[in-house]
Amino acid sequence: MEKKLIVAGFGGQGVIMTGEILAHAGMLNKKKVAVVPSYGPEMRGGTANCTVILKQGEIYSPVVTYPDILIALNQPSLDKFENQVIPHGLILFNSSLCSLKKKRQDIKYVGIPATEMASALGNIRVANVVMLGALVAEIRLIPASTLANEVLPTVLKDRSDSLLKVNQQALEKGFEYRKKACST
Repeated sequence: MEKKLIVAGFGGQGVIMTGEILAHAGMLNKKKVAVVPSYGPEMRGGTANCTVILKQGEIYSPVVTYPDILIALNQPSLDKFENQVIPHGLILFNSSLCSLKKKRQDIKYVGIPATEMASALGNIRVANVVMLGALVAEIRLIPASTLANEVLPTVLKDRSDSLLKVNQQALEKGFEYRKKACST
C-alpha cells in the first residue's frame, strides 16, 4: 500500500502541521514516510503545501508530482493541484473557501465545510484537522483513534490542553461528518 498526498493552502492554515501529523501517524502504523514542506517567505497568507508519502516498503524518492490524494484548504490550491491528481484519485476540498467547478470526471471530489465546522468549535485554525478527520473516514488510511489518542498529543505536546482538546474535537467532527455522508 502506497499513498501519495499533497496538502495545500495558505500560510497559517496548518498545512505543514497536517503533513507532520500524517507522517507521525504513518510511523506509528509501521509505514515508511516521507514529508516535504514547501512554503513562501511569508509567515501568514503566503502559499504553502506539503507532500506526504506513506508506504509499506522503501521510498526511493520523496517527490510527489502526481498525488493519489489532494487536500485543498483554499481555492488557489485546488486550482493549482487539481490536474495533478492521478485518475481515480481523491480531492478533499474545504467547501467553506472553495467553489468547485469540476474539471475532471475521473476523480472523486469531496467537499467538507472545514472552516465553518472549525468556527463552530471556536477556532478556525483547526480546519486542517477537520479535513484530516474526513480523510480518515473516507479512506481509512490511519485509525482515527491513533490520530486522536497518540498523534495529536505528541505533535501538540508543547501546547495547551485546551488546544489539544479542540483539535481532538475537530478530528472527530470531520470524521463524523464524512462517515455520515459515506453511510447514506
